[in-house]
Amino acid sequence: MAGNENAGTAEFRQKMSPFREIAILGPGLLGGSLALALTGSANTRLWARRADAVAEILEKKIASMASIDLKEVVHGADLIIFCTPVEVMREIAFQISSHILPGTIVTDVGSVKERVLRENGQLFANFVGSHPMAGSEQGGLDAARKDLFEGAVCILTPDQSTNTLALQKVTAFWDALGCEVQLLSPREHDEIVGAISHLPHLTASALVRAATSIPGRPQRFAGQGFRDSTRIASGPPPMWAGILLSNRQAVRTGIRRLISELETADSFLETADEEGLRKFLTEAKTIRDSVRSKQKENGGI
Repeated sequence: MAGNENAGTAEFRQKMSPFREIAILGPGLLGGSLALALTGSANTRLWARRADAVAEILEKKIASMASIDLKEVVHGADLIIFCTPVEVMREIAFQISSHILPGTIVTDVGSVKERVLRENGQLFANFVGSHPMAGSEQGGLDAARKDLFEGAVCILTPDQSTNTLALQKVTAFWDALGCEVQLLSPREHDEIVGAISHLPHLTASALVRAATSIPGRPQRFAGQGFRDSTRIASGPPPMWAGILLSNRQAVRTGIRRLISELETADSFLETADEEGLRKFLTEAKTIRDSVRSKQKENGGI
């Protein structure tokens, strides 16, 4: 699989050849990592809301150009990538929709897809929903790294209106960055990602609150197990509030399933059912171990 180690080589540049001018809207973890990964293969333009963020981008030479002027950044781009929170994409889309070339392909990295397709798909003839399953609890430009997408799954969410050629080009784009590309409908995406990403974040936050609600500041004694199981609760609260609200129906369905599982475990404890508890834990371990094996295959941890 081609990865970012090919950046600057003829092979990597060839895979990126459909896109010579790439506008990245939002210089956070994903936007910054994209700019770093594309260094040497395309001219990248970064848009940021704040002048100090633009100054940082230029100082670190992360992109070919950077500006707080949306129109300046998207002018002449053949690929535009929304790396902003889902809830502000529509506002930005309206601002740029009449200032891009007719053949410009537009995609995003948002973790909610039905809303994005509903609000933005109609504004762009060549819109393809994307969601690279990459990131960390750390956010912002300082956390960006050029190999972030290597070995990650990237879900594309075409619907009946998606342009086939645009889909092919966006597929090739993520493949060149080292992603394993998968296709899901927008609804399937939101249901699955709600279960494996959004629900775990909310659960980690709830676990932190529940575990530290007893007297004596128990967090003083927390070890690696607690840190591992609650790591993602350190993600940026404003970003995660927006994600959870944008996909609230899928998350609420997941909450009900989680409550059911906890009630099952509680019943085993209430009746001292060791066999039932062992089976409960064994089934979870088997599934979790299979996830870990897949991560190792893809170069993860």
